[in-house]
Amino acid sequence: MQAGFPKIYDPKGIEERLYKAWAQEGLFTPKPDEEKEKFVIVIPPPNVTGKLTLGHVLDNELQDILVRFASLQGNEALWVPGEDHAGIATQVVVERKLAREGKSKEDLGREGFIKEVWRWAEEHRDIIRHQHERLGFAADWSRERFTLDEGLSRAVRKAFVHLYDKGLIYRGLRIVNWCPRCHTAISNEETSYEERQGSLWYIRYPLEDGSGHVTVATTRPETMLGDTAVAVHPSDERYRHLVGKRVILPLMNREIPVIADEQVQPDFGTGAVKVTPSHDAADYEIGKRHDLAKVRVINEAGVMTEEAGAYAGKDRYAARKEIVRDLQSQGLLEKTEPYRLSVAVCERCETVIEPLLSEQWFLQMKPLAEPAIQAVQDGVIRFYPERWKNLYFHWMRNIQDWCISRQLWWGHRIPIYTCPKCGHVFASVDEPSVCPRCAASDLTQDPDVLDTWFSSWLWPFSVMGWPDETEDLKRYYPTATLVSGWDIIYLWVARMIMAGLEFTAKPPFDAVFFHVMIRDERGRKMSKSLGNSPDPFELIDRYGADALRFGLMLITPREQDVCYSEERIKVGRNFVNKLWNSARLLDSLRNGEEAEIPADPTPTERWMLARLAKAADEAATLIKKHDLYNAAKYLYNFYWHSFCDWGLEFAKIAKKSGRSVSCALYCFRSSLAMLHPYMPFITEELWERFSLADHRLFSDRWPEVPSEFSQSPPSVDAMTDLITAVRTMRAELGVGKDTPVPVAVVTSDDEVLSAFEENMLYLKGLARIESVARVQEKPHPSTGSVFGWGAVYLPLAELVSSGRLNLEAERARISKELAKLEGEVKKINSRLTDDGFLSNAPDEIVSGERERLETFTAKIARLRELKEGLT
Repeated sequence: MQAGFPKIYDPKGIEERLYKAWAQEGLFTPKPDEEKEKFVIVIPPPNVTGKLTLGHVLDNELQDILVRFASLQGNEALWVPGEDHAGIATQVVVERKLAREGKSKEDLGREGFIKEVWRWAEEHRDIIRHQHERLGFAADWSRERFTLDEGLSRAVRKAFVHLYDKGLIYRGLRIVNWCPRCHTAISNEETSYEERQGSLWYIRYPLEDGSGHVTVATTRPETMLGDTAVAVHPSDERYRHLVGKRVILPLMNREIPVIADEQVQPDFGTGAVKVTPSHDAADYEIGKRHDLAKVRVINEAGVMTEEAGAYAGKDRYAARKEIVRDLQSQGLLEKTEPYRLSVAVCERCETVIEPLLSEQWFLQMKPLAEPAIQAVQDGVIRFYPERWKNLYFHWMRNIQDWCISRQLWWGHRIPIYTCPKCGHVFASVDEPSVCPRCAASDLTQDPDVLDTWFSSWLWPFSVMGWPDETEDLKRYYPTATLVSGWDIIYLWVARMIMAGLEFTAKPPFDAVFFHVMIRDERGRKMSKSLGNSPDPFELIDRYGADALRFGLMLITPREQDVCYSEERIKVGRNFVNKLWNSARLLDSLRNGEEAEIPADPTPTERWMLARLAKAADEAATLIKKHDLYNAAKYLYNFYWHSFCDWGLEFAKIAKKSGRSVSCALYCFRSSLAMLHPYMPFITEELWERFSLADHRLFSDRWPEVPSEFSQSPPSVDAMTDLITAVRTMRAELGVGKDTPVPVAVVTSDDEVLSAFEENMLYLKGLARIESVARVQEKPHPSTGSVFGWGAVYLPLAELVSSGRLNLEAERARISKELAKLEGEVKKINSRLTDDGFLSNAPDEIVSGERERLETFTAKIARLRELKEGLT
């Protein structure tokens, strides 16, 4: 072994040193090369609200794998990093920080507060950048962007003015999701829903003519003060005679009509519903159809307005209690029932949303959606997995206008200006000094900011310099693959496709790779706002970046969300250690050889090269299909079980006979290249230690084994079968692994038998086989295994006579193990035929029981076969 090869791999220091070297060399800044294909990814910019979660790590690791793989494929690979200003999310966390200091944003004023948020943003951009570096991400930091930097801010204004001048942006009065805590409108996609226990109140609305009453059911009695009608379904026979009549609104003594509308659900409550156009989106639509008045009884702070009469000035929930009490005292509350309901809350601060009639800026989406639907439908943009197209099409075909204004201070100020002198309202990319109509200079800019996603949807081309025709825009746009969680398919992915087609007349990317979500033990998505993600950087401190990266890949299959398990990170660490220890072993065997295929490869070397060729081809195919999980599993199994368990062991034995380890070095070098996208640090460290090239591993090439080595020699396959079978039979019979054993073989293949005889060095070294005898039939007593080329047996008579095996003790042991396994199978079968267990147990528990049953059943069959062979 060469001096200075530590026994234990310690990632601390190595990872930092390597990333610093990569950065200093500008390794991830591509050099323009017209002969190379380009592969470009833009990072989904993380919010500057805090540190990265495991979800961010996974998302970015997938991109890093694709970028490093593209580079190894000989492409000009570029990964553009950056961060999102995250309007409402960042404003909320900074407000909370100020509150802990006993301050509010109003204390600082708008300009002072924005300066405070900029300080926060810059601090957290540095943190995020450092975290990306610790994870080894191959991003080109010379191109780092921020959604509020000068260039992207100009792009946002340019896009706004373009859409405004086109007539697609308008100001209108609509029902919006209003957060009373954040004091802003938010989108449906920024609203989450919680199942809560509430009540269904049944309220009597007296008929104006005194002939009776109509009972309506509601979960929000405080909004009844703003009712402007009672609605029933036109085909509901119970109420048909009441349509056109009027009722008295309880507590307000205001007459309102009874109307018929198809939207009413006859099976909800009593079948008659209150209509409050100012506080419910569905009621707003009913109100438009029937020309109903709009009475606003709750304001932006969640407080009752003057229109609420005696309840004005009260908090909405305090008013609810008083209203219920007053209805009861007046005999108008018929009954109250417990009711489970889905409550909309602000995703950022978890305040219950108030549907509110509000004047906002909107963007018409249908004209933008049509070409974006066509692009995915025609395969111009491909989705992986393809099933996500259905969700995309559903949302796009039912798209609603986008409320793009937010009542915040942090963000892109809406570039709309009003002239107080002539009343002219106009949009401008640059801040105007005078009104273009009357030349007045006293202009007022709209106080609102744009929804965060209005800058994010421009990301793929704005980071390249759009609206200017920059060299980067011409060279690197459109991009190749977008990596994203499926949860923002509406918020971001669909909008980027629309924006790319609208502003550049090109799709922003060729493919979208949707990955699974990592969830906590309660099944919730890991997020900064929930604070439910293990700190990835504590995991790096414990296990190293490569272990975290590879472990994450092993828990994230392509099709289904998964719950986090630290056990898989430990598997990643074990694999890192395996890679290091196998490298130490190989280092001890080498003596100045080059990593190359020998001119005269032996059968075992040909076998290893065939395994390598298949691994390189299979892993590349899977990665190109964006199946990075199965590619990782394939490479793991290849390296651990093909290279280490067999190839390296063959090389170690052959070395004793003077054979060079150049072929093993070639396979090792190729393995480092294939594992590099997943484990960049340890592979680079070993690349350097073995002096495998004068360039970085990132700039190497994916292995291409000559086609003449694509077929595995059958004789070596038979030899590995024999060795594996003998090792298994030893373990089953309790024969010590160092005890020499004779082997009997039944085969009609003379080449296989010759291979066994010629390779006794390997059979002795790897399975302690002392002899191989050809027999015509199964010896008695014996145990064995059958293969395509024949069968292998351990003749037991010789082992018993020489004292190497106690037949009676072994039969007793097998009988005892059989009884135990049969008892377990009986218990499992009892559970799997119990309807209560099947309906109540989680799917993973049921599936785990079925797997145990299959394993135990197979083991029982094998033990019975063994027992029979011992008689």
